[in-house]
Amino acid sequence: MDLHSHLERFGRRFAELEELLASPDLYSNPQRAQELTREHARLKQALADGQTWAKLRHDLAEAEKMAKNTAEPEMVEMAEEELKTLRPAYQKAEQAVRFAIVPPDENDSRNTIVEIRAGVGGEEAALFAAELARMYTRYAEKVGWKTETLELSPAEKGGVKEIVFQINGTDVYKKMRYESGVHRVQRVPATEAQGRVHTSTATVAVLPEAKEVDVVIRPEDLEITVCRSGGPGGQGVNTTDSAVQVTHKPSGLTVRCQDGRSQLKNKDKALNILRSRLLEKQQQEEEEKYAKHRKSQIGHGDRNEKIRTYNFPQNRLTDHRVNFTAYHLSQVMEGDVDEIFEVLAAHALEEKFRELENGTS
Repeated sequence: MDLHSHLERFGRRFAELEELLASPDLYSNPQRAQELTREHARLKQALADGQTWAKLRHDLAEAEKMAKNTAEPEMVEMAEEELKTLRPAYQKAEQAVRFAIVPPDENDSRNTIVEIRAGVGGEEAALFAAELARMYTRYAEKVGWKTETLELSPAEKGGVKEIVFQINGTDVYKKMRYESGVHRVQRVPATEAQGRVHTSTATVAVLPEAKEVDVVIRPEDLEITVCRSGGPGGQGVNTTDSAVQVTHKPSGLTVRCQDGRSQLKNKDKALNILRSRLLEKQQQEEEEKYAKHRKSQIGHGDRNEKIRTYNFPQNRLTDHRVNFTAYHLSQVMEGDVDEIFEVLAAHALEEKFRELENGTS
């Protein structure tokens, strides 16, 4: 794929956007103005990356030419030293331009609902589910995102059977989207007297937050029931009739929310989760129509797929989709997940870029 032609196209569109954004009439439509402002910012960055790439390409060609100058050994040595820095810098700049060519996903900038459920492994699975929730929450704190628990079903020994929480911030779904799937943990449980390693699982679902305009829910399609909140403790939220269960009759989806003391707030939270689940269902159905004959390695991280293993005895994390392994699991569990997020995003974008090159997207 010719990167120059794409950068020229970006330049022409950027000039158009400059004129459009300078027109006062545009701001009578705030939504349109916001869309064009985001596109303007994206193209501005792409063009800056393009300038960096073009300069590095020129410098690389000059250094390679100099390195072939056998008449001056000192110049050859200088050129070879320079090439050690230029080559990785050029590759990084080229990748940035290639990624800019891939159209952004409209969901990337959305807030996100994360659902984590204990899988195989009983109480150990519940403890692992709670640790995954803590890992994502710690990361959210690190990058300045805000989290809000929407639903929580605690387990007896400190873990969680299920937790649903919302993350609000910049590019939340863009970074979190590849976490959906089955997460497997291998370690020696505290209750294991023989020191044997056990394997347990937890499932993670990452849903882009749906707005009311994305999913139309008719009141007559809902069955809403109010009941007494359950769970250990017997205080506050557990002693009021505040739990709300919402069933969407056409799809059969059911959401229960009991985290707050207010019926109204629990109902709003339940409807928010329901909209996001319905949006995900719609998007998956659309993707199946157009992607029956191809599937990227990452995709949306099928919940039935084992996507990652957390091996505590070896302090090892392995993501099976991209054959990535890191030996700092203890840091990962404290929210240090930038590296794995970057590897997954880079791989997914490379797949999309190949599809564009082959004309299959």
